[in-house]
Amino acid sequence: MCYFCASFSIVKIFDGLEADIQIPKAHLTIGTFDGVHIGHQKIIGQLNQRAQENQGESVLFTFDPHPRMVLNPNEPVPLLQTRQEKLDKLERLGLQNVILFPFTKSFSQTPAEEFIRTFLVEKLKMNAVIIGYDHQFGRNREGSLEHFQVLGKALKFAVEEIPAQDIDDIHVSSTKIRTALQQGEVHIANKYLGEPFQLNGLVVHGQALGKSLGFPTANILIDNPYKILPKSGVYLVRCSVLGENYFGMMNIGNRPTIASLRGQKLSIEIHIFDFRKDIYDQSLQVELLQFIREETKFTSNNALAAQLKKDENFCRDTARLYSLQPYTL
Repeated sequence: MCYFCASFSIVKIFDGLEADIQIPKAHLTIGTFDGVHIGHQKIIGQLNQRAQENQGESVLFTFDPHPRMVLNPNEPVPLLQTRQEKLDKLERLGLQNVILFPFTKSFSQTPAEEFIRTFLVEKLKMNAVIIGYDHQFGRNREGSLEHFQVLGKALKFAVEEIPAQDIDDIHVSSTKIRTALQQGEVHIANKYLGEPFQLNGLVVHGQALGKSLGFPTANILIDNPYKILPKSGVYLVRCSVLGENYFGMMNIGNRPTIASLRGQKLSIEIHIFDFRKDIYDQSLQVELLQFIREETKFTSNNALAAQLKKDENFCRDTARLYSLQPYTL
């Protein structure tokens, strides 16, 4: 077990159901919660409230890796968040406990009733469960709200449903957010996420081509190969590095103007405004605020540099609409 601390909450992270796990009056919800979008946030908010009212603690029972990664390895799901990004966001929401249960093919064959009895009641001693009206779980997704309601009476735990109208009023899903990002509609993705979409990575050495054009960039390496990347192009971004926040512009793509780089893997380059520090090997958090333009092949490096200057001017002007402080839930 490990602990991630912040001034607003302390969230306890459990890798599986350890023998000594003890959560007083566990109030629980279940799901993958990729993105922890505004629909998930509604469930967590209600969960936290009920736990507090009953002198218990809130718990998310989630899975690592994502079930679709295990059940359909040839069609991996592009993740909206890395594991750490998810945990950080759950902490900001005030969740008290997260169980990261190792999802395997053998576990996927666990009948719904056995999952509730063995894992949630016997091992976790669940006091209450709060789930959406259409939640499905267990072998072949046979489990439903009705399973909880029937077993709740027999095993003495409370069941609370998030009503259909509450979920449907939000009209959001992780799939919709992925589609928005892949189409460059970052404003829609951010609305559904309740905060700007993030990329977090380590600053690595590049070819210093941005510097030669008058636009030095920080090149970041994302440590999770399944993390979704947005549509190629130029974005206005807000960055956090070395404890300070800055605006900047990001290019993600294949840099088609540079002949020697055509066909190479996708690059993520951030030009941080008014910043000149050496940050190689430092962690950089990038929040996408607005899509600016498509990636374009220019006739020369000079033409590219001229366009970059236009991009910078536009981004600096547009940045006035946003706070420099990263979004907090």
